[in-house]
Amino acid sequence: MSRSFSAATRRPRHGRKYRRRLMRILCLGEALVELICERPVASFAEADAFAPHVGGAAAGVAITAARHGADVALAAAVGADAWGGWLQDRLQAERVVLDHFARSGDHATPVSFVTVGAEGQTTATTYGSRAPLVALGERLLDAVDAADALFYSSATLVDAPARELTLAARARAREAGKPVVLDPDLRANRWRSTSAAVEIVGAAVAGAFLVKANAGEARALTGELDVEAAAASLLAAGAQHVVVTLGAGGALLRGGGLDRTVRGVPAAPVDTTGAGDAVTGVLIAALARTGFYPAALAAVLPDAVAEAARATERYGAVTR
Repeated sequence: MSRSFSAATRRPRHGRKYRRRLMRILCLGEALVELICERPVASFAEADAFAPHVGGAAAGVAITAARHGADVALAAAVGADAWGGWLQDRLQAERVVLDHFARSGDHATPVSFVTVGAEGQTTATTYGSRAPLVALGERLLDAVDAADALFYSSATLVDAPARELTLAARARAREAGKPVVLDPDLRANRWRSTSAAVEIVGAAVAGAFLVKANAGEARALTGELDVEAAAASLLAAGAQHVVVTLGAGGALLRGGGLDRTVRGVPAAPVDTTGAGDAVTGVLIAALARTGFYPAALAAVLPDAVAEAARATERYGAVTR
């Protein structure tokens, strides 16, 4: 048990009413600007206007968790340009802690032009480095030390320099006994090959308090065709708990004596981008409120699925 965990559960003296200290979650990853054409189009050539949204898995998870009452910090790097300032202002407005949010003159803020098809599936073209995490340097370990738990995705595992920093942060958290949450977030277009993605991300499963994956990611990481078998394989690989989202079919939770399947919530989707991040944000907010009490996952999974359904009914990972 880590020192922060003990502090969170210690009873106060003099008979004062007990209240659990809210754990701080560090979301490590990318923040970028998504310029989204807010109407369905068949191709990029049909797009006639784009609206700015906060993008990036870590930023989306941080905002969702903060909106659900979590004390959440974001460790990410953007440029010292106007778009970097735009992102910083919006993250601050959402009460995301930015003590370890870097703005670097050596990098331009990543900007992604996004179009959405009739079924809510997106196509994106990104300009600028997607994860200039090297701008944080050794400050990243300070961010881990200041937090009680760590969330990250594969976005910062693709390129070697960012991967080294991410794995160092993961090791620091685990050595301190702090819970680690992993979202594989596998995007084939980011990796040189699927096998490379599976090898690197699969190795990060061991020791995770929670792995939250969609069905395709769970199958890819394990080689299993059946989702139940894939969840069991992730647990066998060392994850303590696994949540697999099933799109419109809902989600399942396995591990640690927890076994729950939640049906999907009806929705009229226009953009499916933010569904997974919505689930993760709701889950880690509940964990933070309860000192990472595992049963909180089962209790809040229906809320997470409902939040994901609502997220598909708007453009962008989070509302502006």
